[in-house]
Amino acid sequence: MPTNFTETKTWKKLAASAQRMLLPENHLRHLLKNKNRFSEYSCSGGGVFLDWSRQRVDNEIMQLLLDLAKETGVQKRFSDMVTGEVVNLTENRAALHTAARDFSGQPVYVNNTDVMPEIRRVRDEIRKFSEQVAAGRILGTTGKPFRHVVVIGIGGSYLGTEFAASALQGMADTGIELHFLSNVDVDCFGGIAAQIDPEATLWIVISKSYTTTETSANEKLAKNYLSSYGLKPEDHMVAVTSRGSPGDDSSNPVRQVFHMFDFIGGRFSVSSAVGGVPLSLYLGYERFERFLKGAGEMDRHAQKAPAESNLPLISALISIWNNNFLGYPAFGIIPYSTPLSRLPAHIQQLYMESTGKAVTQQGRQVETDTGVIIFGEPGTNAQHSFFQLAHQGRPIPLEFIGVINPYYNDYETTSKGVTNHQELWANLIAQPRALACGSENEAHPARNFPGNRPSSVMLLSSLSPENIGRLLSFYEARTVYEAFIWDINPFDQYGVELGKTLASDIRKQMADKNNNPEHRFATGDPVSDAYLEILFSGNL
Repeated sequence: MPTNFTETKTWKKLAASAQRMLLPENHLRHLLKNKNRFSEYSCSGGGVFLDWSRQRVDNEIMQLLLDLAKETGVQKRFSDMVTGEVVNLTENRAALHTAARDFSGQPVYVNNTDVMPEIRRVRDEIRKFSEQVAAGRILGTTGKPFRHVVVIGIGGSYLGTEFAASALQGMADTGIELHFLSNVDVDCFGGIAAQIDPEATLWIVISKSYTTTETSANEKLAKNYLSSYGLKPEDHMVAVTSRGSPGDDSSNPVRQVFHMFDFIGGRFSVSSAVGGVPLSLYLGYERFERFLKGAGEMDRHAQKAPAESNLPLISALISIWNNNFLGYPAFGIIPYSTPLSRLPAHIQQLYMESTGKAVTQQGRQVETDTGVIIFGEPGTNAQHSFFQLAHQGRPIPLEFIGVINPYYNDYETTSKGVTNHQELWANLIAQPRALACGSENEAHPARNFPGNRPSSVMLLSSLSPENIGRLLSFYEARTVYEAFIWDINPFDQYGVELGKTLASDIRKQMADKNNNPEHRFATGDPVSDAYLEILFSGNL
């Protein structure tokens, strides 16, 4: 890779093309008059359909973006990742979330060791455990079968799982209700405690190191809660953690320990035991495995498809074009499907924690903006929320996601001649068109819509486990491709450490005050001391 990719001929040509796209004749309403644009700027791959015809690109720009991918060698780097090479340089690790959904039977080596036997072992343990719980062979202290599962974990230990569980909730027929205790906020715990039967609740503690402060605090709260009902915590808790961690210790007994691997990072971990244990209990193991196989199909597409038809790579290149050349600082994910409502939150963490970096893999300052602000809400709700800004305020590239066949097909009442699902699709079709073309109204300036606002559309055939896995893998691969083009490391997250370090110092001051009411706060920051005084006084 060049020492500074922003100085390459391709990068400079893209910058010049961005200026060309400002010309009136390159407004999207004119580009879309090409009758072949849809067929030329859309394709299927890995079980997903992607349409980028309403992005502000033309053939010359698309070729330059493909040249950029070739110049930066990102497809080789992606393949290196999938085959177990060390691509997480700052932590000297492989990044093998793709191995967790590999059913090929082929070995995957890390440091000359095939990791697949261990991955298959953990999958088999998840299958057996979930089947035993479903059959009532694993029970709580008082002999009640489990009807509630509470996931204790934060960040990557729950967001991906919550997305998949929400997306597939129509198939959740195991009799298990799934809850997520992520925040250390006691109101989060109290809200869950009000919904569950303690005698019929299984708690899953998820932490790679088993030292995450929020997770440790919630685990202790859960144990005290169970004990207050005369229940044995070890009958009601399982752990998902790395081998040899404090959670993988016989002195801390639990029902069962499921191992995580250091080559699978938290935000990429839903395919591992992190998602596997709760999703298998909630949906049944067979559906979890279908989810994995769908993700594996998109993995293979992302690794092997040619650049010009590689959907995650194309999407990553367009994202870089919108960010670095057209200057859009944000990106909205708008699923026209309520079950996909938790997708934006998961991708927000996946993408922003992966791409929000300031230095290259070699430690040099990145000389361009990396990452954008990710947000989103389901349509049509979003249309009645922030679409006013999207249409007439600051432009925001949007990605619309449509589902051809909804999960529930039993309700066929029509309104204005169409079903609810058809009404949803009427809006899905109309919004990208309105954003792109706009509408001129000289008589009423407040009703003038400038258009030329880029968007893409992604389609899934249904909300099957396979398709949810494909969707997950698409965004993972897109994120990795984007990071590799910038030559940044998408697998570390040192940016979360500074605030935690300061919180540790403040925590010590709180503990000293708890032990000695006369203790005077001395954080070294008068503002922090003032907030501590407010907290301990209980008054503003």
